[in-house]
Amino acid sequence: MKVLGQHILVEFYDCNSSLLNDENKIKAYMEEAAVKSNATVVNSVFHMFNPHGVSGVVVIAESHLAIHTWPEYNYAAVDLFTCGTSVNPWIAFEILRDRLEAEEFTTKELKRGIPDSENAIDIQLQHKPMLAV
Repeated sequence: MKVLGQHILVEFYDCNSSLLNDENKIKAYMEEAAVKSNATVVNSVFHMFNPHGVSGVVVIAESHLAIHTWPEYNYAAVDLFTCGTSVNPWIAFEILRDRLEAEEFTTKELKRGIPDSENAIDIQLQHKPMLAV
């Protein structure tokens, strides 16, 4: 596979619920994570839900960082997707883990990219779209 990007899926548990419900802090933490991981911030969009929870994305020149929070469960789901070699998404992970005061977490790292030519046919067959009946 020709790796074009690194995608880290994060589950943060037992976070500080008041932080998870603060749109301004979440935005500041996400933008800090982007900058400190050496990403180039293009734009940020965040939304506060009623009665609680924040969703947002920091678009970076190298892809994106996204978050969805559930303060009522002290939980946040985070995607850290970066392309190229100049950005380190694990730095963003560490910053968010610390800022959200996460007691527990799980991560899954995916390499994103183009399959090798000998594997391309197998992958295309495995992911053939289903036709509507």
